[in-house]
Amino acid sequence: MNLEVKSTTELKALLIDAEVDDDVVQHTPPVVMRPWLLLLGLILVALNLRPALSSLSPLLAEVSQSLGLSAAKAGLLTTLPVLCLGLFAPMAPILARRFGAERVVLGILLTLAAGIILRSSFGEVGLFAGSLIAGASIGIIGVLLPGIVKRDFAKHAGTMTGVYTMALCLGAALAAGSTVPLSKYFGDSWTFGLGFWILPALAAALFWLPQVGHKHGAHQVAYRVKGLLRDPLAWQVTLYMGLQSSLAYIVFGWLPSILIGRGLTATEAGLVLSGSVIVQLASSLAAPWLATRGKDQRLAIVVVMLLTLGGLFGCLYAPLDGLWGWAILLGLGQGGTFSLALTLIVLRSRDSHVAANLSSMAQGIGYTLASMGPFAVGLVHDWTGGWNAVGWIFAVIGLGAIIAGLGAGRALYVQVTSEKLQG
Repeated sequence: MNLEVKSTTELKALLIDAEVDDDVVQHTPPVVMRPWLLLLGLILVALNLRPALSSLSPLLAEVSQSLGLSAAKAGLLTTLPVLCLGLFAPMAPILARRFGAERVVLGILLTLAAGIILRSSFGEVGLFAGSLIAGASIGIIGVLLPGIVKRDFAKHAGTMTGVYTMALCLGAALAAGSTVPLSKYFGDSWTFGLGFWILPALAAALFWLPQVGHKHGAHQVAYRVKGLLRDPLAWQVTLYMGLQSSLAYIVFGWLPSILIGRGLTATEAGLVLSGSVIVQLASSLAAPWLATRGKDQRLAIVVVMLLTLGGLFGCLYAPLDGLWGWAILLGLGQGGTFSLALTLIVLRSRDSHVAANLSSMAQGIGYTLASMGPFAVGLVHDWTGGWNAVGWIFAVIGLGAIIAGLGAGRALYVQVTSEKLQG
């Protein structure tokens, strides 16, 4: 795989594809001087986009008991980070235009580290404030990555999206499976289990640092993209992103509690979640590659969503003897649904700055919508005193995702106009 731009001709063609004027070509260095270093940086950044979310759910009962949290507060704690993903996502393109995407990613990684340590060290106030900061940080970084992939790996967008999605799933799996054992190993302290995840965040910032010194050609000219909010296809991509994410964050936030309610221990429930997420590594890499081999992505969207729903209903209702089989099915489905959602942002965009703005819309509005899922699960559980009625939430969200995905999966581009900003 040759990811370097080796000639002025290739560079010019890439920049023209991004609608950059010819006079920029003469003064712009190669877009990716060290593609392997950028790839490593992307992987390490992606590894940090889920531990702050998936590390809490196996410890939720312990944290609630330790701090005296009510059921409503515990439900808010699972919803708040996801809501922040959506509310803060629109800041990403604004910050990128002002400071450059590479600098923003570095700064927000440090902010993420601060949020992680805050929520693990300062009681109830720190727990909520740190969760808010962590969710906001993840929301901003997550918006920027599809634009970077579209810009620097345009010819391998599907594969590269799968690679960093696979890294994202690995981070989620590691956090879900190891947080409880880490807490028990170090004095049975949930604060250490949550605070441990500052270390990979700082490591990612260290490896991302070289990117700040590189000038990436397509980001030397800033564009304002108009018309996304009036484009039906953009809304279909957004709804698919939001609805599939809602199911994902229900799993991150509530699946261990559901399984504990069915008789598993906290450690066992965390391992089931971890195992399910590990399975996502395979489908998150394979689904975009397979989906881009056909004429469009509609069939792939339906298949992965049906796998997801099958796994969810199995974990909720089927006998526990077959739980691991249902967890694997769930992982295969959710790895594919999320990686396809990110791939659709890239495939439905003509160039990198449209991808960045569509990413902002899809993740900003989509994650705000997604936050309602975990919140609804908490409310239904409080009202009914059990988990059986949650299946209706799964069914409604899953059906909505399929309908939106059938529109978003068509081989079309969003219809927008781009305006180059002066200065």
